[in-house]
Amino acid sequence: MAPRLSVVVPVYNVERYLQECLDSIAAQTFEDFECVMVDDGSTDGGPAIAEAYAAADPRFRLVRQENKGLGAARNTGWRHLAPDTEYLSFVDSDDTLPPHAYQLMIRTLDETGSDFAAGNALRLRRDGLTPSHAHRRPFRETRLRTHVSELPALVTDRTAWNKVYRRSFFDVAGILYPEGILYEDAPVSVPHHFLAERVDVLADPVYHWRVREDGDLSITQRKTDPRGLVDRVRSMELVREWLLGRPEPVFAEHLRAYDRNCLVEEIPMFFWSVPDGDRAYRQAYQQHVSRLLRAIAPKRPAGLSAQLWLKYRLTLADRMDRFVAVQRLHRLARRTRRAVARG
Repeated sequence: MAPRLSVVVPVYNVERYLQECLDSIAAQTFEDFECVMVDDGSTDGGPAIAEAYAAADPRFRLVRQENKGLGAARNTGWRHLAPDTEYLSFVDSDDTLPPHAYQLMIRTLDETGSDFAAGNALRLRRDGLTPSHAHRRPFRETRLRTHVSELPALVTDRTAWNKVYRRSFFDVAGILYPEGILYEDAPVSVPHHFLAERVDVLADPVYHWRVREDGDLSITQRKTDPRGLVDRVRSMELVREWLLGRPEPVFAEHLRAYDRNCLVEEIPMFFWSVPDGDRAYRQAYQQHVSRLLRAIAPKRPAGLSAQLWLKYRLTLADRMDRFVAVQRLHRLARRTRRAVARG
């Protein structure tokens, strides 16, 4: 009989963190699972650690491929699942899970019949766990059988690993992770929110998202890497292309909601890095963000603040020196307000 849950763990040069990750999966209070580890062409000792787990615990097995990137490794893991598993989840191999994570999500899905469950996350540091700012708003409270149209903050729930999917929903949706880019989570996670009939949102933390404090930084920690910016813009474009390709009238409204989130929340994440970035980063910002802005909002949308629209106009006009000056003023003003608030 197939296990109820399949867990996919891509493995690439994470020898330092892999054992802690796999230990947290093996220690789950929900024990009826398989863990498919995908060695994505690692050049360190990680595959040996994975082999040891596969030899010691029949729930763990290892698949190997040449290096193709995180999205491709997740897709490979999906293709190697046991055929009749009921649920599916993904874990990044430098992160961990609290022991109750899968038991909580699967018990909830068994009760509600929703298409997937998504839970809160904590940042994992050497000195302990802290709330994840990225997950704070959508997971402020538990809401069962909800939907992104009822809880718009779910459009910011872009991560792949804080979820358990009903396998039938994931397979029928037919959306695999884009390959060859960073920030491959959103082009899968966001469309799934729009496609689902019902989603269970859990305020309980179900995932520990590591902050790498020594050695190689994670993708999200490389704030002024031009490739990260280029791929994040491409990730947003892939979500828009998927929404534009849906014929149902309701997806036109979903596209408007997604575009507004891009303008108000996601693109402004780049603003704080532009003054610190080098010439290549600023050029990448101007070129790729301008392309996205022209697609979303060639004219100022209703309700968009004057401050945001000023920065977008400067971006479109390729006046990056002025943009940097404005952003530095806004950053100084924000720090001053915080200092005053602290007394």
